[in-house]
Amino acid sequence: MDSPQLDVIIAGCGPTGAMLAAELRLHDVRVLVLEKETEPVSFARIVGLHVRSIELMAMRGLLDRVLQHGRQRPAGGFFAAIAKPAPKYLDSAHAYLLGIPQPVVVRLLEEHAIQRGAQVRRGCAVADFEQDDEGVTVELADGEQLRSRYLVGCDGGRSTVRKLLGVGFPGEPSRNETLMGEMEVGVPQEEIAATVAEIQETNKIFSLRPFGPGVYRVVVPVAGVSERAEPPTLEDFKQHLRTIAGTDFGVHSPRWLSRFGDATRLAERYRVGRVLLAGDAAHIHPPTGGQGLNLGVQDAFNLGWKLAAQIRGWAPETLLDTYEAERHPVAEDVLDNTRAQMELLSTEPGPRAVRRLLTELMDFEEVNRYLIEKITATAIRYDFGEGPHLLGRRLPDIDVKQGRLYDLLHRGRGLLLDRTGRLTVGGWSDRVDHLADPTAALDVPCVLLRPDGHVAWVGDDQEDLDDHLSRWFGNPAN
Repeated sequence: MDSPQLDVIIAGCGPTGAMLAAELRLHDVRVLVLEKETEPVSFARIVGLHVRSIELMAMRGLLDRVLQHGRQRPAGGFFAAIAKPAPKYLDSAHAYLLGIPQPVVVRLLEEHAIQRGAQVRRGCAVADFEQDDEGVTVELADGEQLRSRYLVGCDGGRSTVRKLLGVGFPGEPSRNETLMGEMEVGVPQEEIAATVAEIQETNKIFSLRPFGPGVYRVVVPVAGVSERAEPPTLEDFKQHLRTIAGTDFGVHSPRWLSRFGDATRLAERYRVGRVLLAGDAAHIHPPTGGQGLNLGVQDAFNLGWKLAAQIRGWAPETLLDTYEAERHPVAEDVLDNTRAQMELLSTEPGPRAVRRLLTELMDFEEVNRYLIEKITATAIRYDFGEGPHLLGRRLPDIDVKQGRLYDLLHRGRGLLLDRTGRLTVGGWSDRVDHLADPTAALDVPCVLLRPDGHVAWVGDDQEDLDDHLSRWFGNPAN
């Protein structure tokens, strides 16, 4: 078999694939991204970047660029659409939700990856692949064959890579659908607002919200699942609006129309040999709480440096396995909290009673904070074994002597924050940076950060530090 010409082929250039490509290029990995669509998606569906995803953008120097295209709002009120204010003193320098068009997120991440040196080929779909001990041979729909060391499926909930890999995707199929689109309306805004407010007393999913002069974002829940795969028609919207609201509001001139189901599924494995899964290819769930895009981007951030380490030859033996070990439980938790949120959005008497009770409980600051930190992914603690409270958690963007902590992580390397001034990264200096006397904001002697900003070690002993450097960054250079 021919030697691989590429290090990694990524199937899918959505947010997950583009972020992964950029992360790999930080370490000079040869990356090709294959996207089956010839043109980017044209409709501007607004998504919310949660706190942790915003922090990741800051870690790679992307945040200023992203903020130009988004709208900030408080990080509260989005657990099952229960209207509560953002908790006080969220532990982040970026404690807000950023509303931003999804195509803009994809474009910015794709541009970032290309600027780093990634190749992107549109109109190319993976049709088949075979893997062996040295790499993966990928066959495209037109018969062309490509050879790489690894293949990562970031190709969505109907992932071709996952299906070809034979990985199970257990969970619950869609039972109901939601229609979403942007269109003009033919009745006064006051009439719309009054009707929507009345319906939302019991139906929390239904909404018509202004989205520019004369244009509304329309969200309509539908009982059952359509057998059609194509987007809904304007007549579909009119029919279901009349069913729920008694009027179709005179909707016309749609900009875009779409449908999505409430299926909830999680891949049994994230890796088989040299083929891995990330983003919606590994997990799907209803959009309640706005976690989907964020979960995929965070998958890519976790996987990128580990896969690069494997390719560059310094990864510890089990490092790549920690991707599934860390991210699979996170996805399980997201699926569970979206299941819970969907129940709380039900119009049935039982779930409505539970919703009223939870609404009261969220008046307690601790409950509100717990739920918001769960949605925003700031409460994640990876299992690194027994240790201090910080171990396995992300470190916020604290002040350091040189400015801000996340500014020191732009290169995707590890970082030792050393308040003792006595420690060294020694033979790992090609992979880990060392900042002596960093800041008074830390209440521990020293912290070792992984490239994804999670705390890998806390202490002040050089021998113990060396053990943890070996655990995460392999053998020291000669």
